[in-house]
Amino acid sequence: MSEASFIVEVFQNEYLPAGGREVNAIVTVTSPAGGSVSTEDAAEVIMVDCSGSMGAPQSKIMAARAATTAAIDVIKDDVAFAVIAGTQQAVHVYPPAGGMAVAGPQTREEAKQAAAGLKPGGGTAIGQWLRLACATFGTHRATLRHAILLTDGKNQHEKPRDLDAAIGLCEGVFSCDCRGIGTDWEVAELRRISAALLGTVDIVPDAAGLAADFAAMMTNAMGKQVADVALRVWTPQHATVKFVKQAAPAVEDLTSRRAPAGPQAGDYPTGAWGAAESRDYHVCVEVSAAAVGQEMLAARVSLVAGPDVLGQGLVRAVWTDDEALSTRVNRQVAHYTGQAELAQVIQEGLEARKRGDEETATARLGRAVALAADSGNEDTARLLSKVVDVVDAATGTVRLKKAVADADEMALDTRSTRTVRTRK
Repeated sequence: MSEASFIVEVFQNEYLPAGGREVNAIVTVTSPAGGSVSTEDAAEVIMVDCSGSMGAPQSKIMAARAATTAAIDVIKDDVAFAVIAGTQQAVHVYPPAGGMAVAGPQTREEAKQAAAGLKPGGGTAIGQWLRLACATFGTHRATLRHAILLTDGKNQHEKPRDLDAAIGLCEGVFSCDCRGIGTDWEVAELRRISAALLGTVDIVPDAAGLAADFAAMMTNAMGKQVADVALRVWTPQHATVKFVKQAAPAVEDLTSRRAPAGPQAGDYPTGAWGAAESRDYHVCVEVSAAAVGQEMLAARVSLVAGPDVLGQGLVRAVWTDDEALSTRVNRQVAHYTGQAELAQVIQEGLEARKRGDEETATARLGRAVALAADSGNEDTARLLSKVVDVVDAATGTVRLKKAVADADEMALDTRSTRTVRTRK
Protein backbone atom coordinates (compact mmCIF):
# COMPACT_ATOMS: atom_id res chain seq x y z
CA MET A 1 0.00 0.00 0.00
CA SER A 2 1.21 3.47 -0.83
CA GLU A 3 2.03 6.19 1.64
CA ALA A 4 -0.88 8.17 3.13
CA SER A 5 -3.32 5.54 1.89
CA PHE A 6 -5.19 5.28 5.22
CA ILE A 7 -7.72 7.95 6.26
CA VAL A 8 -7.09 9.23 9.80
CA GLU A 9 -9.76 11.41 11.47
CA VAL A 10 -9.44 12.99 14.92
CA PHE A 11 -12.49 13.79 17.07
CA GLN A 12 -11.90 15.76 20.26
CA ASN A 13 -12.72 18.84 22.30
CA GLU A 14 -9.37 20.59 22.07
CA TYR A 15 -10.30 23.27 24.62
CA LEU A 16 -8.84 22.98 28.12
CA PRO A 17 -9.49 25.22 31.14
CA ALA A 18 -6.62 27.22 32.62
CA GLY A 19 -4.34 24.67 34.29
CA GLY A 20 -5.93 21.77 32.36
CA ARG A 21 -3.56 18.97 31.42
CA GLU A 22 -5.50 15.96 30.06
CA VAL A 23 -6.22 15.78 26.33
CA ASN A 24 -8.55 13.06 24.98
CA ALA A 25 -9.21 12.19 21.36
CA ILE A 26 -10.92 9.47 19.37
CA VAL A 27 -8.87 8.61 16.29
CA THR A 28 -10.82 6.89 13.51
CA VAL A 29 -8.67 4.96 11.05
CA THR A 30 -10.00 3.61 7.76
CA SER A 31 -7.97 1.56 5.30
CA PRO A 32 -8.36 2.09 1.53
CA ALA A 33 -11.07 0.24 -0.37
CA GLY A 34 -8.86 -0.93 -3.24
CA GLY A 35 -5.66 -2.87 -3.40
CA SER A 36 -4.78 -6.53 -3.08
CA VAL A 37 -2.09 -8.70 -1.62
CA SER A 38 -0.26 -11.63 -3.11
CA THR A 39 -1.72 -14.86 -1.74
CA GLU A 40 1.86 -16.11 -1.54
CA ASP A 41 2.36 -13.59 1.28
CA ALA A 42 -0.36 -15.18 3.48
CA ALA A 43 -0.21 -18.20 5.79
CA GLU A 44 -2.81 -19.97 7.94
CA VAL A 45 -2.62 -22.49 10.79
CA ILE A 46 -5.67 -24.23 12.26
CA MET A 47 -5.23 -25.63 15.79
CA VAL A 48 -7.89 -28.16 16.80
CA ASP A 49 -8.39 -29.48 20.32
CA CYS A 50 -8.29 -33.28 20.15
CA SER A 51 -8.30 -33.94 23.91
CA GLY A 52 -10.44 -36.73 25.31
CA SER A 53 -13.27 -34.38 26.29
CA MET A 54 -13.84 -33.53 22.61
CA GLY A 55 -15.41 -36.98 22.35
CA ALA A 56 -17.99 -36.32 25.08
CA PRO A 57 -20.35 -35.91 23.38
CA GLN A 58 -19.09 -37.17 20.03
CA SER A 59 -20.81 -34.22 18.33
CA LYS A 60 -17.94 -31.94 19.41
CA ILE A 61 -15.18 -33.76 17.51
CA MET A 62 -17.54 -34.21 14.57
CA ALA A 63 -18.20 -30.46 14.55
CA ALA A 64 -14.46 -29.77 14.80
CA ARG A 65 -13.81 -31.94 11.73
CA ALA A 66 -16.59 -30.21 9.77
CA ALA A 67 -15.39 -26.76 10.87
CA THR A 68 -11.80 -27.49 9.88
CA THR A 69 -13.04 -28.67 6.48
CA ALA A 70 -15.13 -25.49 6.10
CA ALA A 71 -12.11 -23.31 6.89
CA ILE A 72 -9.87 -25.21 4.48
CA ASP A 73 -12.43 -24.70 1.70
CA VAL A 74 -12.14 -20.92 2.13
CA ILE A 75 -8.32 -20.77 1.93
CA LYS A 76 -7.31 -19.19 -1.37
CA ASP A 77 -4.98 -20.84 -3.85
CA ASP A 78 -1.26 -20.27 -3.16
CA VAL A 79 -1.81 -19.49 0.55
CA ALA A 80 0.45 -21.56 2.83
CA PHE A 81 -1.46 -23.55 5.45
CA ALA A 82 -1.25 -26.28 8.07
CA VAL A 83 -3.53 -28.15 10.49
CA ILE A 84 -2.40 -29.01 14.03
CA ALA A 85 -4.04 -31.41 16.50
CA GLY A 86 -3.65 -30.38 20.10
CA THR A 87 -3.70 -32.53 23.24
CA GLN A 88 -1.07 -32.42 26.00
CA GLN A 89 1.20 -32.33 22.95
CA ALA A 90 0.84 -30.84 19.47
CA VAL A 91 1.24 -32.76 16.21
CA HIS A 92 0.95 -31.91 12.54
CA VAL A 93 -2.17 -33.34 10.99
CA TYR A 94 -1.47 -31.75 7.62
CA PRO A 95 0.98 -31.74 6.07
CA PRO A 96 1.87 -34.85 8.09
CA ALA A 97 5.63 -34.29 7.73
CA GLY A 98 5.36 -30.78 9.18
CA GLY A 99 5.90 -27.37 7.67
CA MET A 100 3.24 -25.84 5.45
CA ALA A 101 1.47 -26.87 2.27
CA VAL A 102 0.48 -24.50 -0.53
CA ALA A 103 -3.27 -24.36 -1.01
CA GLY A 104 -4.65 -25.76 -4.25
CA PRO A 105 -7.33 -28.31 -5.25
CA GLN A 106 -5.16 -31.32 -4.38
CA THR A 107 -3.71 -30.07 -1.07
CA ARG A 108 -7.11 -28.84 0.15
CA GLU A 109 -8.60 -32.26 -0.56
CA GLU A 110 -5.71 -34.02 1.21
CA ALA A 111 -6.06 -31.69 4.21
CA LYS A 112 -9.80 -32.31 4.45
CA GLN A 113 -9.21 -36.06 4.40
CA ALA A 114 -6.67 -35.63 7.19
CA ALA A 115 -9.13 -33.50 9.19
CA ALA A 116 -11.77 -36.19 8.81
CA GLY A 117 -9.46 -38.51 10.76
CA LEU A 118 -9.18 -36.28 13.86
CA LYS A 119 -9.78 -38.39 16.96
CA PRO A 120 -10.24 -37.38 20.63
CA GLY A 121 -7.85 -38.65 23.29
CA GLY A 122 -5.41 -37.07 25.72
CA GLY A 123 -5.09 -33.88 27.73
CA THR A 124 -4.87 -30.13 27.11
CA ALA A 125 -1.68 -28.06 26.96
CA ILE A 126 -2.49 -25.04 24.77
CA GLY A 127 1.01 -23.59 25.08
CA GLN A 128 2.32 -26.62 23.17
CA TRP A 129 -0.13 -25.91 20.34
CA LEU A 130 0.95 -22.29 20.14
CA ARG A 131 4.63 -23.21 20.12
CA LEU A 132 4.16 -25.62 17.22
CA ALA A 133 2.10 -23.04 15.32
CA CYS A 134 4.87 -20.48 15.84
CA ALA A 135 7.51 -22.91 14.58
CA THR A 136 5.30 -23.80 11.62
CA PHE A 137 4.87 -20.18 10.58
CA GLY A 138 8.65 -19.86 10.83
CA THR A 139 9.04 -22.26 7.88
CA HIS A 140 7.37 -19.80 5.46
CA ARG A 141 8.22 -16.24 4.41
CA ALA A 142 4.60 -14.97 4.60
CA THR A 143 4.00 -11.73 6.52
CA LEU A 144 0.20 -12.05 6.81
CA ARG A 145 0.10 -14.85 9.39
CA HIS A 146 -3.18 -15.88 10.98
CA ALA A 147 -4.29 -18.81 13.13
CA ILE A 148 -7.52 -20.27 14.47
CA LEU A 149 -7.49 -22.02 17.85
CA LEU A 150 -10.36 -24.21 19.06
CA THR A 151 -10.67 -25.76 22.50
CA ASP A 152 -13.38 -27.20 24.72
CA GLY A 153 -11.46 -27.27 27.98
CA LYS A 154 -9.10 -25.65 30.45
CA ASN A 155 -5.34 -25.64 30.06
CA GLN A 156 -4.84 -28.43 32.60
CA HIS A 157 -1.65 -30.15 31.52
CA GLU A 158 0.89 -27.35 31.76
CA LYS A 159 1.60 -24.57 34.25
CA PRO A 160 0.16 -21.07 33.66
CA ARG A 161 3.69 -19.72 33.25
CA ASP A 162 4.25 -22.22 30.40
CA LEU A 163 1.22 -20.85 28.56
CA ASP A 164 2.36 -17.28 29.23
CA ALA A 165 5.81 -18.07 27.82
CA ALA A 166 4.25 -19.60 24.70
CA ILE A 167 2.02 -16.55 24.19
CA GLY A 168 5.07 -14.30 24.53
CA LEU A 169 6.88 -16.38 21.91
CA CYS A 170 3.99 -15.93 19.46
CA GLU A 171 3.45 -12.20 20.03
CA GLY A 172 4.18 -10.29 16.86
CA VAL A 173 4.57 -13.53 14.87
CA PHE A 174 0.92 -14.26 14.06
CA SER A 175 -2.61 -13.21 14.96
CA CYS A 176 -4.97 -15.72 16.49
CA ASP A 177 -8.76 -16.01 16.70
CA CYS A 178 -9.81 -18.23 19.61
CA ARG A 179 -13.04 -20.18 19.98
CA GLY A 180 -14.36 -22.16 22.90
CA ILE A 181 -16.91 -24.89 22.23
CA GLY A 182 -19.25 -25.90 25.05
CA THR A 183 -18.92 -24.39 28.54
CA ASP A 184 -15.97 -26.16 30.18
CA TRP A 185 -13.24 -23.77 29.00
CA GLU A 186 -11.92 -20.60 30.64
CA VAL A 187 -12.91 -17.26 29.14
CA ALA A 188 -9.96 -15.47 30.78
CA GLU A 189 -7.53 -18.03 29.36
CA LEU A 190 -8.61 -17.61 25.75
CA ARG A 191 -8.99 -13.84 26.15
CA ARG A 192 -5.36 -13.69 27.28
CA ILE A 193 -4.29 -15.44 24.07
CA SER A 194 -6.53 -13.47 21.71
CA ALA A 195 -5.62 -10.12 23.27
CA ALA A 196 -1.88 -10.74 23.06
CA LEU A 197 -2.14 -12.08 19.51
CA LEU A 198 -4.51 -9.34 18.26
CA GLY A 199 -7.37 -11.72 17.52
CA THR A 200 -10.93 -12.36 18.67
CA VAL A 201 -12.46 -14.67 21.26
CA ASP A 202 -15.97 -16.09 21.34
CA ILE A 203 -18.07 -18.96 22.57
CA VAL A 204 -19.70 -21.48 20.26
CA PRO A 205 -22.29 -22.96 22.62
CA ASP A 206 -23.88 -25.14 19.93
CA ALA A 207 -21.54 -27.39 17.96
CA ALA A 208 -23.80 -27.01 14.94
CA GLY A 209 -22.66 -23.41 14.52
CA LEU A 210 -18.94 -24.15 14.47
CA ALA A 211 -18.45 -24.71 10.73
CA ALA A 212 -20.06 -21.39 9.79
CA ASP A 213 -17.94 -19.59 12.40
CA PHE A 214 -14.70 -21.14 11.11
CA ALA A 215 -15.60 -20.26 7.52
CA ALA A 216 -16.34 -16.66 8.55
CA MET A 217 -13.03 -16.31 10.42
CA MET A 218 -11.09 -17.68 7.47
CA THR A 219 -12.97 -15.46 5.01
CA ASN A 220 -12.06 -12.44 7.12
CA ALA A 221 -8.42 -13.53 7.24
CA MET A 222 -8.35 -13.98 3.46
CA GLY A 223 -9.44 -10.34 3.12
CA LYS A 224 -6.43 -8.90 4.98
CA GLN A 225 -4.14 -6.83 2.77
CA VAL A 226 -1.45 -5.22 4.89
CA ALA A 227 0.36 -6.80 7.83
CA ASP A 228 1.90 -5.44 11.02
CA VAL A 229 0.41 -1.95 11.02
CA ALA A 230 1.26 0.13 14.09
CA LEU A 231 -0.35 3.22 15.57
CA ARG A 232 2.56 5.60 16.20
CA VAL A 233 1.96 8.31 18.78
CA TRP A 234 4.44 11.20 18.99
CA THR A 235 4.17 13.70 21.83
CA PRO A 236 6.14 16.92 22.43
CA GLN A 237 8.58 17.34 25.28
CA HIS A 238 6.95 17.50 28.72
CA ALA A 239 3.95 15.50 27.46
CA THR A 240 3.26 11.82 28.13
CA VAL A 241 0.84 9.24 26.76
CA LYS A 242 -1.52 8.15 29.55
CA PHE A 243 -3.14 5.40 27.49
CA VAL A 244 -3.92 4.14 23.99
CA LYS A 245 -6.94 1.87 23.63
CA GLN A 246 -8.70 0.36 20.68
CA ALA A 247 -12.29 1.50 21.18
CA ALA A 248 -14.08 -0.16 18.24
CA PRO A 249 -14.95 -2.76 17.10
CA ALA A 250 -13.90 -3.97 20.56
CA VAL A 251 -12.21 -2.51 23.63
CA GLU A 252 -8.55 -3.48 23.83
CA ASP A 253 -5.99 -1.67 25.98
CA LEU A 254 -2.76 -1.30 23.97
CA THR A 255 -0.93 0.93 26.47
CA SER A 256 1.46 -1.73 27.77
CA ARG A 257 2.27 -2.84 24.21
CA ARG A 258 4.17 0.36 23.37
CA ALA A 259 7.47 -0.11 21.53
CA PRO A 260 9.91 2.84 21.28
CA ALA A 261 9.90 4.44 17.82
CA GLY A 262 12.38 7.31 18.01
CA PRO A 263 12.48 10.41 20.20
CA GLN A 264 9.18 10.98 22.04
CA ALA A 265 7.33 8.41 19.90
CA GLY A 266 5.99 4.93 20.50
CA ASP A 267 4.33 2.27 18.34
CA TYR A 268 1.20 0.36 19.39
CA PRO A 269 0.41 -2.82 17.41
CA THR A 270 -2.87 -3.00 15.46
CA GLY A 271 -2.22 -6.16 13.44
CA ALA A 272 -3.34 -6.74 9.86
CA TRP A 273 -5.95 -4.72 7.97
CA GLY A 274 -8.39 -5.57 5.21
CA ALA A 275 -9.87 -3.33 2.53
CA ALA A 276 -12.11 -0.47 3.72
CA GLU A 277 -11.75 -1.60 7.34
CA SER A 278 -12.40 1.03 10.01
CA ARG A 279 -11.41 1.07 13.68
CA ASP A 280 -11.51 3.65 16.47
CA TYR A 281 -8.77 4.36 19.02
CA HIS A 282 -8.93 6.41 22.23
CA VAL A 283 -5.71 8.34 22.82
CA CYS A 284 -5.18 10.18 26.13
CA VAL A 285 -2.20 12.50 26.56
CA GLU A 286 -1.09 14.50 29.58
CA VAL A 287 0.52 17.84 28.68
CA SER A 288 2.12 20.66 30.68
CA ALA A 289 -0.43 23.28 31.70
CA ALA A 290 -0.29 26.54 29.76
CA ALA A 291 -1.80 30.02 29.95
CA VAL A 292 -5.18 30.99 28.51
CA GLY A 293 -4.87 31.70 24.79
CA GLN A 294 -1.97 29.32 24.19
CA GLU A 295 -2.27 26.30 21.96
CA MET A 296 -0.04 23.34 21.18
CA LEU A 297 0.20 20.12 19.23
CA ALA A 298 -0.51 17.54 21.95
CA ALA A 299 0.12 14.46 19.79
CA ARG A 300 0.70 13.36 16.23
CA VAL A 301 -0.91 10.00 15.47
CA SER A 302 0.36 8.08 12.45
CA LEU A 303 -0.34 4.69 10.89
CA VAL A 304 2.91 2.99 9.92
CA ALA A 305 3.87 -0.28 8.26
CA GLY A 306 7.62 -0.78 8.28
CA PRO A 307 9.19 2.44 6.95
CA ASP A 308 5.95 3.62 5.29
CA VAL A 309 3.65 6.23 6.83
CA LEU A 310 0.12 5.27 5.77
CA GLY A 311 -1.79 8.17 7.30
CA GLN A 312 -1.62 10.85 9.99
CA GLY A 313 -3.81 12.94 12.28
CA LEU A 314 -3.14 15.70 14.81
CA VAL A 315 -4.38 16.09 18.40
CA ARG A 316 -4.47 19.69 19.64
CA ALA A 317 -4.74 21.48 22.96
CA VAL A 318 -6.05 25.07 23.31
CA TRP A 319 -6.37 26.77 26.71
CA THR A 320 -9.43 28.97 27.24
CA ASP A 321 -11.27 30.81 30.00
CA ASP A 322 -14.59 30.17 28.24
CA GLU A 323 -16.23 27.61 30.53
CA ALA A 324 -18.78 26.62 27.91
CA LEU A 325 -15.94 25.54 25.59
CA SER A 326 -13.69 23.85 28.15
CA THR A 327 -16.43 21.82 29.86
CA ARG A 328 -17.97 20.48 26.65
CA VAL A 329 -17.33 16.72 26.40
CA ASN A 330 -16.78 15.47 22.87
CA ARG A 331 -19.57 13.06 21.95
CA GLN A 332 -17.24 10.40 20.54
CA VAL A 333 -14.95 10.52 23.59
CA ALA A 334 -17.94 10.28 25.94
CA HIS A 335 -19.43 7.37 23.99
CA TYR A 336 -16.29 5.26 24.01
CA THR A 337 -15.46 6.08 27.61
CA GLY A 338 -18.87 4.61 28.42
CA GLN A 339 -18.24 1.55 26.25
CA ALA A 340 -14.93 0.87 28.03
CA GLU A 341 -16.71 1.17 31.38
CA LEU A 342 -19.44 -1.17 30.11
CA ALA A 343 -16.90 -3.93 29.42
CA GLN A 344 -15.28 -3.41 32.82
CA VAL A 345 -18.47 -3.48 34.90
CA ILE A 346 -19.76 -6.58 33.12
CA GLN A 347 -16.58 -8.48 33.94
CA GLU A 348 -16.56 -7.18 37.53
CA GLY A 349 -20.24 -8.07 37.93
CA LEU A 350 -19.82 -11.61 36.67
CA GLU A 351 -16.78 -12.13 38.89
CA ALA A 352 -18.73 -10.89 41.92
CA ARG A 353 -21.59 -13.22 41.01
CA LYS A 354 -19.20 -16.19 40.97
CA ARG A 355 -17.93 -15.20 44.43
CA GLY A 356 -21.50 -15.04 45.75
CA ASP A 357 -21.29 -11.26 46.30
CA GLU A 358 -24.82 -10.51 45.12
CA GLU A 359 -24.78 -6.85 46.18
CA THR A 360 -21.72 -5.99 44.08
CA ALA A 361 -22.91 -8.16 41.19
CA THR A 362 -26.29 -6.42 41.14
CA ALA A 363 -24.71 -2.95 41.27
CA ARG A 364 -22.17 -3.64 38.52
CA LEU A 365 -24.54 -5.46 36.19
CA GLY A 366 -27.18 -2.79 36.81
CA ARG A 367 -24.67 -0.13 35.76
CA ALA A 368 -23.94 -2.25 32.66
CA VAL A 369 -27.62 -2.34 31.74
CA ALA A 370 -27.83 1.46 32.02
CA LEU A 371 -24.68 1.98 29.93
CA ALA A 372 -25.84 -0.47 27.25
CA ALA A 373 -29.22 1.26 27.03
CA ASP A 374 -27.69 4.74 26.90
CA SER A 375 -25.21 3.85 24.13
CA GLY A 376 -27.63 1.78 22.05
CA ASN A 377 -25.58 -1.39 22.47
CA GLU A 378 -28.52 -3.70 21.80
CA ASP A 379 -26.48 -6.91 21.48
CA THR A 380 -24.95 -6.45 24.95
CA ALA A 381 -28.33 -5.44 26.39
CA ARG A 382 -29.79 -8.69 25.06
CA LEU A 383 -26.98 -10.74 26.61
CA LEU A 384 -27.41 -8.93 29.94
CA SER A 385 -31.13 -9.74 29.98
CA LYS A 386 -30.24 -13.44 30.17
CA VAL A 387 -28.29 -12.86 33.40
CA VAL A 388 -30.45 -10.22 35.14
CA ASP A 389 -34.12 -9.27 35.20
CA VAL A 390 -34.27 -5.64 34.07
CA VAL A 391 -36.68 -3.54 36.14
CA ASP A 392 -35.65 -0.15 34.70
CA ALA A 393 -32.92 0.00 32.04
CA ALA A 394 -32.49 3.78 32.21
CA THR A 395 -31.63 3.76 35.92
CA GLY A 396 -29.90 0.38 35.87
CA THR A 397 -32.37 -1.20 38.30
CA VAL A 398 -32.02 -4.97 37.99
CA ARG A 399 -32.44 -8.23 39.90
CA LEU A 400 -30.04 -11.14 39.53
CA LYS A 401 -31.65 -14.17 37.93
CA LYS A 402 -31.65 -17.18 40.23
CA ALA A 403 -30.67 -19.61 37.50
CA VAL A 404 -28.43 -18.67 34.58
CA ALA A 405 -27.22 -21.04 31.87
CA ASP A 406 -23.42 -21.34 31.79
CA ALA A 407 -23.44 -20.62 28.06
CA ASP A 408 -25.35 -17.35 28.58
CA GLU A 409 -22.95 -16.17 31.29
CA MET A 410 -19.90 -17.05 29.18
CA ALA A 411 -21.37 -15.38 26.09
CA LEU A 412 -21.84 -12.16 28.07
CA ASP A 413 -18.27 -12.39 29.36
CA THR A 414 -16.60 -13.14 26.01
CA ARG A 415 -18.57 -10.46 24.15
CA SER A 416 -18.39 -7.81 26.88
CA THR A 417 -15.63 -5.91 25.05
CA ARG A 418 -17.58 -5.53 21.79
CA THR A 419 -18.63 -1.97 21.18
CA VAL A 420 -21.09 -0.09 19.02
CA ARG A 421 -19.90 2.92 17.07
CA THR A 422 -21.28 6.42 17.29
CA ARG A 423 -21.94 8.57 14.27
CA LYS A 424 -19.18 11.08 13.68
